[in-house]
Amino acid sequence: MNIIEIIAKKRDKKELTKNEIEYFIKEYTANNITDYQAAALIMAIYINGMTNEEITNLTIAMANSGQSLDLSMFGKNVVDKHSTGGVGDKITLILMPIIASCGIPVAKMSGRGLGFTGGTIDKLESIPGYNTNIDIQEFIENVQNIGISLIGQTMNLAPADKKIYALRDTIACTQSIPLIASSIMSKKIAAGANKIVLDVTCGSGAFMKNIQDAKILAKTMKQIGELANKETVCVITNMDEPIGYAVGNNLEVIEAINALNADMPEDVKQVVLELGAQMLKLAGICDNIEENKKIIIKKIENKEAYNKFKQLIQNQGGDVSYIENTAKFEKARYIIPVKSDKTGYIKALNAQKVGEIAGKLGAGRVKKEDAIDATVGIVLCKKTSNKVQTGDILAYVHANNEEKAYKAVEELKGIYEIVQEEVKEQEVILGIIQ
Repeated sequence: MNIIEIIAKKRDKKELTKNEIEYFIKEYTANNITDYQAAALIMAIYINGMTNEEITNLTIAMANSGQSLDLSMFGKNVVDKHSTGGVGDKITLILMPIIASCGIPVAKMSGRGLGFTGGTIDKLESIPGYNTNIDIQEFIENVQNIGISLIGQTMNLAPADKKIYALRDTIACTQSIPLIASSIMSKKIAAGANKIVLDVTCGSGAFMKNIQDAKILAKTMKQIGELANKETVCVITNMDEPIGYAVGNNLEVIEAINALNADMPEDVKQVVLELGAQMLKLAGICDNIEENKKIIIKKIENKEAYNKFKQLIQNQGGDVSYIENTAKFEKARYIIPVKSDKTGYIKALNAQKVGEIAGKLGAGRVKKEDAIDATVGIVLCKKTSNKVQTGDILAYVHANNEEKAYKAVEELKGIYEIVQEEVKEQEVILGIIQ
């Protein structure tokens, strides 16, 4: 068996065997296969696709390429949540303390942002003192002691995926359902939970730009989960515009804290309630989704979820005074309004372009080693379906460079599509695959 034969086989649209896929993953992880050979195979997969069996075999091989986390000490129902990525996505910051306040252990590893999508770890690190880089023993102890820990990916989980993901990014092969599904699910399998709720984002700010592709991706990941004995539910959510109003690291943390204090944007609320209700169901709390949503609302109203978030932050070295008084967060030097030049209704607000503008201000990174500015970003005031008058403030740009600030103002004006006809509100939950 050799890599040239495997490349040729996939080039010719033939199905790879389990042994061939395992050989590729093992040898590429060990640096015995060159990047250019791996790139040729990835491109062949991108163009010709994979069968469900191939995708499953690829996922399991990547999951087994490094360490795996055993969470069985937390009981028979350990539930994880993962988003396929988006703009303004602070759902983990809100949802996981809610889940922990329901008595369900939360042992979650999250990633950093890359490109126009934000990363949970970058957001957590904008809280002064919060340590995302703790060892696995402390991570486990934190969950045992207070029921929750959120950290960066400190273990060597699915190292083959890290190599392949980086390669895909450089050869324009990111938007491939077999490659996205295997990338996400290999990390979820290695991360130790036996039940998984996936937030499959769909729209301009997501990998899947239309509902048809989002459904295919969701069904593919659900099938992989079940073949790996991980009960999996996929919730397809709208990412045509940013979720919530804040885009940027400490701006999103502030919005998350407000949400835990019952001041939650409606689209964020719908996603939190649906994902959370599905998680409670998988955890065996209650089979009735609507009853589970009531449980979540009560945990917010009685401050148990907010107090759990404070406990999480304090337990990992964060300064809780920032959570108690969000005015303490450092602010950007320039906060400039974006004013509407038209009267009418907002028809569209492209999430990817909003994310890209925020990234150019310093809220995101192009390369993994790029530094993040936690204070910059965009706070939206108007979103799709809202009525606006000439001169109304559409958004605020938060920047530390005046030239970049005013350029961002003009770019944001250009992506607000304003029409004369009334516009319906967008649906937030687009489908559930269970």
